[in-house]
Amino acid sequence: MKKKTGIIMFQGTGSGVGKSVLAAGFCRLLKNRGLRVLPFKAQNMALNSGVTPEGLEMGRAQIVQAEACGVFPDVRMNPVLLKPQGSGVSQLIRMGKVVRNCSAREYYTMAEENFRIAKEAFDSLKSEADWIVMEGAGSPAEINLQATDIVNMRMAEYAGAKVILIGDIDRGGVFAWLKGTYDLIQTRHRPLLHGMLINKFRGDVSLLEPGIKQFNQIVPLPVLGVIPWREMKLEDEDSQNLQSKIVPDAKLEIAIIRLPYISNFTDFDPLKQISGISVRFVNSVPELESADLIIIPGSKNTLYDLRFLHQKGFAEKLKQICGRTWILGICGGFQMIGEKVDDPENMESSRKSGKFDPAEKNDTTGKSDSVVKSGSGDCESGLGLLPMKTVLAGNKKLVRREYQGQNWLAGLNWTGYEIHLGQTKFHENPQEPFVVAETPETHETSLGVIERKRKIIGTYIHGWLESPEVIQKLFALLTSETFDIPFSFQETKEREMDELALFLEEHCEVEKILRN
Repeated sequence: MKKKTGIIMFQGTGSGVGKSVLAAGFCRLLKNRGLRVLPFKAQNMALNSGVTPEGLEMGRAQIVQAEACGVFPDVRMNPVLLKPQGSGVSQLIRMGKVVRNCSAREYYTMAEENFRIAKEAFDSLKSEADWIVMEGAGSPAEINLQATDIVNMRMAEYAGAKVILIGDIDRGGVFAWLKGTYDLIQTRHRPLLHGMLINKFRGDVSLLEPGIKQFNQIVPLPVLGVIPWREMKLEDEDSQNLQSKIVPDAKLEIAIIRLPYISNFTDFDPLKQISGISVRFVNSVPELESADLIIIPGSKNTLYDLRFLHQKGFAEKLKQICGRTWILGICGGFQMIGEKVDDPENMESSRKSGKFDPAEKNDTTGKSDSVVKSGSGDCESGLGLLPMKTVLAGNKKLVRREYQGQNWLAGLNWTGYEIHLGQTKFHENPQEPFVVAETPETHETSLGVIERKRKIIGTYIHGWLESPEVIQKLFALLTSETFDIPFSFQETKEREMDELALFLEEHCEVEKILRN
């Protein structure tokens, strides 16, 4: 007779309180006890996604959690993914495949269909695991969404999960936040709550203990851990938590333009692990002045972010310093450094045209329930740094594979992935293509190019900076300084996960949390 699967779920008082990281920590903690552990999040809203070995798309947080479990990522771990595109419109991805673009209002009309898909994925995973570590989204106290919520308490009820509620004390007001969340959770769901964790505490925990004792008299749930603030090296899926790494007297300054729809920003985590380097996410043109390398990252709405670059002065500045400072464009950023990006069927755009409006960036509330009809078309002038044009058409490319370097990166091999819409074509031969796919039938010169005279690099490949050899080659273009580059970024990540598991063992009442 198979042993009953243990099921634990981490929910939070809001976004960014540490659910994803703590879930990953418990995944590794249970794995290190010799158990078969799998992560699960019914529905994720994130611009940071990755590709499974099967060529399917899922949220990065669950990919990291799968790594913490020591298993390959599987779209059943994140069956529903929403990628915001602006004006209240998101791309809906189910079981790793794009379904359609829809408004928030339209998405919630599909709640029961999405819930059915999530339940089927969960049941399939449960049959293969000793433990399932689940993650909620946002807050279960959003009373306007509770009837259609498929990721918090309804999912916990279906799964029979023990729910641990996480509060972030670093933001202040943690007891009020926890109490308010508890009060607004539906009465029938409160028995699912088994305890609370206070996360990101700085200072002397003894000063907090009187408050915890008083709180236990107000809310009938035990506080099962006070987790100190800890600088994490694990990937974060939420762009609101993006952190620069500032190093006094840095030997190398890297500036990453913080686009409104920045995606796959975990591409740059390996750079933060190298001592002597400052890695800054910048919001204004003057912040580019001291950079040795400027990176234009990926984007979920390339045309919108191109307008941002033009209207905020970045485009003009990049043209001025081209040939003096190295510029690297990745994925959507690569498309932007060409002469034009065309979206004839509005496959990525949320609207046809208009001025950049910062207020639109986070409008996923359902206030706008319009969907742009196909055929209206949209386009935007690129930065004009490379002689190429991109047309956003066809199916989204989702590939994870081995790549071979050539020319500048000759002799190097690395694993990476592509996750983009559209095709890029040069109307002049690129000066130096530097990467090909390992498969013999694929020799796309647009996968990666370098223009040495103008100091421009562009590539569609994510994850290539996880190769120490690639980083060494890149740094050799920028400076004669030497750096202590980790032998393996994956080994560094594995060590961080093991340390996180031990950290949670020390600061949480783990046995009470896991007790059935």
